Amino acid sequence: MFPLTRRGARSIAVAAAAFGLAVALSLPAAAQAASITLQPKAGPPTRAVTVTGSEFGPGETVDVTFEGEEVASATTDGSGGFQAGFGVPAGALPGLHEVTASGETSDVSATAGFTVRTNWAQFRSSPRHHGYDPYENLLGPSNVSGMGLEWSYTPPVSPGGYVDSSPAVVNGVVYVGSAGLYAVDASTGSVRWHMVGVWISSSPAVANGVVYVGSDDRNVYALKASTGKILWSYPTGAEVYSSPAVANGVVYVGSDDHDVYALDASTGALRWSFPTGDYVISSPAVANGLVYVGSYDGNIYALDAQTGHEVWSYATGGNVFSAPAVAGGVVYVGPTNGSLSALDASTGRLRWSTAGVWAQNSSPAVANGVVYVGSAYGETGKVYAIKARTGTVLWATSMGGAVESSPAVANGVVYVGCMDHNVYALDASTGAILWSYAAGSYFVSSPAVANGIVYVGSSYPDGTLYAFGR
Repeated sequence: MFPLTRRGARSIAVAAAAFGLAVALSLPAAAQAASITLQPKAGPPTRAVTVTGSEFGPGETVDVTFEGEEVASATTDGSGGFQAGFGVPAGALPGLHEVTASGETSDVSATAGFTVRTNWAQFRSSPRHHGYDPYENLLGPSNVSGMGLEWSYTPPVSPGGYVDSSPAVVNGVVYVGSAGLYAVDASTGSVRWHMVGVWISSSPAVANGVVYVGSDDRNVYALKASTGKILWSYPTGAEVYSSPAVANGVVYVGSDDHDVYALDASTGALRWSFPTGDYVISSPAVANGLVYVGSYDGNIYALDAQTGHEVWSYATGGNVFSAPAVAGGVVYVGPTNGSLSALDASTGRLRWSTAGVWAQNSSPAVANGVVYVGSAYGETGKVYAIKARTGTVLWATSMGGAVESSPAVANGVVYVGCMDHNVYALDASTGAILWSYAAGSYFVSSPAVANGIVYVGSSYPDGTLYAFGR
């Protein structure tokens, strides 16, 4: 190699600078500041996402990748802008993921973050009360046996009390009722805020940054989800044990004054009320413009969601205080007469009834053409899997006590609490018990499954909120 003189070094430096300038001039000046935005920025696997980009090369192809896997491409317009859509990969695990857009001609790229996150926003997960998380991809039949306690939280006024409320999990926060309403960090179990002074057995519902819940002081409350500030309250004529369902800007809830209420979600103003013949502890389910709710008077009612007018009613032959579930044009409900019934959602016509299923306390879950429900009879109980189309029992697993908790189903596993002080995970296909955890209290709270964690409250005497994961 020949020695480099000072003059030669300077010549090379000048040439290099000139080359760099030429490269810079070959690209649009604005391309150095390319950017993308995502809408939405968080959601579950399979969520549709829109990518909007700017300051790429004009008329070039831009490739969009999700953690290095190409998910979309688009051609920019004359100003270097583009828009494309993609679905979050079904196997994307909870957490922050990198989305990158790269120009094929300009070699310019921009990156944004997307958070994979699943919410269990209200009792039984959705207004239809199907009790099913279709996005779970961390826990399954092959590994749920390794699940352990992540954390537990006992409200300070709860020992000797209850956490009968079923948790809602939204944007990394767990909301649950006990001697008050508590917002707990979903990862750590630390309390973010709490509202005390009332007893809450109702399960909270969360929508658009607001938590809705009923209480024993005869009110329905709306609280700001981030702070717990009370936004409004609506007085009913009696205690509210029913869990609110929120759909299309309306809160639907029952009360012990025998009425079903529809309240404006923003203001709490009464839209309508419907009188039944007895207590309404059942949580309303909402689907296809109708509200389905059971009453102690033995009927399940289908009400017009806009007006509250009765569309149909069905006499079940027993009291109804569990919540109905709606799936595939059918309403599933378990009255106190020892049967699980399937009703046509449009007409109320009985499709089938399966006897011997004492599901009056356990609300059914529906997933993949199967209805899962707990049964309570004296000191014994079972979890049933029943074919949704015919009512045929597929399997029945005997438990160590009555099952008053409502099952939650996710990724081939059924989660349910039991009066024998255990919470269980069962194989959804066979009913085999895959995992159990012994607590100090019985369970009537329904589990919520979100992002690889199972959340459930225990009742008397320790009154604790548990989080289980791997």
